Amino acid sequence: STCACVEYYGKALESLIKQVKIMSIHGKMKHKRNKIFTEFRKLPGGILVCTDVMARGIDIPEVHWVLQYDPPSSASAFVHRCGRTARIGHVGSALVFLLPMEESYVNFLSINQKCPMQEMKPQTNVLDLLPKLKAMALADRAVFEKGMKAFVSYVQAYAKHECNLIFRIKDLDFASLARGFALLKMPKMPELRGKCFPDFTPVTVNTDSISFKDKNREKQRQKKLEQQR
Repeated sequence: STCACVEYYGKALESLIKQVKIMSIHGKMKHKRNKIFTEFRKLPGGILVCTDVMARGIDIPEVHWVLQYDPPSSASAFVHRCGRTARIGHVGSALVFLLPMEESYVNFLSINQKCPMQEMKPQTNVLDLLPKLKAMALADRAVFEKGMKAFVSYVQAYAKHECNLIFRIKDLDFASLARGFALLKMPKMPELRGKCFPDFTPVTVNTDSISFKDKNREKQRQKKLEQQR
């Protein structure tokens, strides 16, 4: 749903899936977008992590799956997203992830967009990759900061959802969401002010001590910290 989520999950998938080409694209890239899009079209196979910038008006041949991690803010965008697969007589599949509290979105889409859907049962024997993501965040400040920004942007996008009768921010389980983003601690943001999260355990490490792997970025950070001191 957001550029920050694309940046974070694109980076995560790059580290977690080694044999597949992972590419990321979003609206803030501007000049790089066409280059990435052209490169992706030429690939024999791969994964493109993207925002709704890729939801319509583009044609990538033989897309087998469209995975909608975040339900789009408009119902018409849902159909456009699905339309990136099964092009010109080809077969394809589209999947949207919904929380139990969001299930009425299925009925909404069947009425609003005349789009029937089938339930896919949750997969069993799923690998828990969150410890790996946490380890990545502890090892590189860039990953830690990307995760925090992604979480904040996700919550803000959720709060602005067009179907706010279905997607209610007051019903969102922030602790589970933070665990899903493999956060090391809860960020400071207006939506979380005054709330307690007994189901979320922050790391005992002082996150200010996490360094950037990029030596130049770390040098700049240390310089800023010195000035603040």
